[in-house]
Amino acid sequence: MTSLPDDLLITAADEVKIRQDLLLVALGKRPADRSLRVGKLLDVHSRSWMHDQEIVMRGKRIAWVGPAGEYQGQVKERFHEPKLAAVPGFGEVHKHIESSHLTPEWEAALVMPRGNTWTCEASHEFSNVDGPHNLEFWLTARLAGSPLKIFPQPGSAVPPTAYEWGGGYFGHDEQARFMAASPMVTGLDEVMDWPAVWNPENPSHQRLWGMIEATFAARGVVEGHGAGLRTLAEINAFAAAGLASDHEMMTADEAWDKLRHGLFIEIRIHSMTEIVTGLLQKGLVDWSQVAFATDDRSATLTLESGATDHNIRTAIAAGLPAEIAIQCATINPARHMRLTPWVGSISPGRFADVVLLEDVAALKIAKVWADGTQISEGTSFIGKVPDIAWPQWATQTINIRREIMPADFAIKAAPWRTTMQAAVIRPFHWHPDFYTMELPVADGEVQRLDSENLTKFAIVDRFSGDGKVAKMFWRGCGPRDPDTAVACSVAHDKHNIWTCGSSDAAMALAVNTLREIQGGWALVHKGKVTATVRFEIGGLMSKRPAAELDADMQALYRAAAEVDWMYEPTFRPRWNPGFPERLMFATLTCAPWTWVLVAPSPLAPEGFVNVATGEVHPVVW
Repeated sequence: MTSLPDDLLITAADEVKIRQDLLLVALGKRPADRSLRVGKLLDVHSRSWMHDQEIVMRGKRIAWVGPAGEYQGQVKERFHEPKLAAVPGFGEVHKHIESSHLTPEWEAALVMPRGNTWTCEASHEFSNVDGPHNLEFWLTARLAGSPLKIFPQPGSAVPPTAYEWGGGYFGHDEQARFMAASPMVTGLDEVMDWPAVWNPENPSHQRLWGMIEATFAARGVVEGHGAGLRTLAEINAFAAAGLASDHEMMTADEAWDKLRHGLFIEIRIHSMTEIVTGLLQKGLVDWSQVAFATDDRSATLTLESGATDHNIRTAIAAGLPAEIAIQCATINPARHMRLTPWVGSISPGRFADVVLLEDVAALKIAKVWADGTQISEGTSFIGKVPDIAWPQWATQTINIRREIMPADFAIKAAPWRTTMQAAVIRPFHWHPDFYTMELPVADGEVQRLDSENLTKFAIVDRFSGDGKVAKMFWRGCGPRDPDTAVACSVAHDKHNIWTCGSSDAAMALAVNTLREIQGGWALVHKGKVTATVRFEIGGLMSKRPAAELDADMQALYRAAAEVDWMYEPTFRPRWNPGFPERLMFATLTCAPWTWVLVAPSPLAPEGFVNVATGEVHPVVW
């Protein structure tokens, strides 16, 4: 018999042929490729264990499941794991693979031994770098043979706000094309610009609602982002808008309120213990509207603590029964994303993705199968990592056609002034107003004030070719050492280059270094480049194994340990005090952010704008 295409990168007619073949295998009228017999198997639909079960596979799919010995057809290969428990491959309901800083094929090698066999990719990171090639980027690894199923969700935040630009633009027509292009596209990535959703006068209002309309028309899922929305009116409005989920809850009370208003809640690791414990205390019995979201996790952190397996273990430690915790990472997200015909359970028709556990309560993984073959042993990936020659649209994304100069970061004073008033913010500034300080002037330029923990923070546009620069004074972040700066091409969510430094020359050197290596990290200490990490794919990711990337990150951390960094109490303990890695997220423009710095744009010529109101303000006056 001619082999059938066996993926989601197929037509509906091909899927029918696959199903017709599977049903004949299930009836024993055609031979199966292999069977996997296990000590017990978790049926996530009924939350019950079935003992001595056999999983019969045809190609990449499951054809039959039942008690060992009862399958009537022929099987070419048989495998027996009597001491192991089988649970479905884990799914990520909301994740930015870009935040692992690995390309999709190497992300697979990292997370699959930790149980992840499918991911709903919230793709506004790469979309903001190269929107036209976004879908092609996320489907390439699977087409090349990677066993990880990636379900892309085109980004609603492309651009994140009307005050940002470059790299990509998605509206109604683009979303309609995405939804029609592949059944792997599940819907619309998290809608984050809440002011644009509710306010018809916001310049992004029509664009966002156009994307929502196109998603509804294709019966897709509109994912939400409800950070800071906690009042009863806001929660009702959020749900009424058709935003189906939230992963931004900080407390159990907030999660409970949103759950009771029809939202699918996606719990992240930093609030997992508090929310799970709180929901148990509130007596939640039906957890079908709950899943676990990784959101952003670097390869280094995944190597240290795990992927979705870490999320599940954390929930179990908080008191959630292991079977419910596994449902929150399998059938629950699959139902929410309308993917149950393909993933979420060990059932006929689904991809043959199985996590084999030595210890269920401890979620100790022995082996993982995906696409009908074993792909890991312990934490070692033994599957195929395709060698992908990423094209120039993925490798040449730092488009700055000139050398950045120290003068680009100068903040000019008004003539004859000895002091100037300056707008000042801290990282993660969520207040409705900015701070003001009186700063000295020297040689016609407004100066940093070391005694007040002031550095300069700048955004350099990497899309136009012109290298436009927005700059202002920030407090409580960056280096104290002279001629020292750090720069990075990961700047959520627009992903221009940000830099923070104690001198304009050091900032220019750091940015020019990133221009040369096409993205990543650059650290300048006392006038010399002391460490770099390359993210040569999209300026966000690197095409190499996680351990190799982590080695470079550890070298960066060691070099950064030689720098005297300012203390910023809004950073989490891991970065506090020390290397300000979290500045990658200090450029966000979604709720609950207010005053932010963006690259110069028509609506924000100096880059300093209140994204909640559209108000702009000079950085000095």
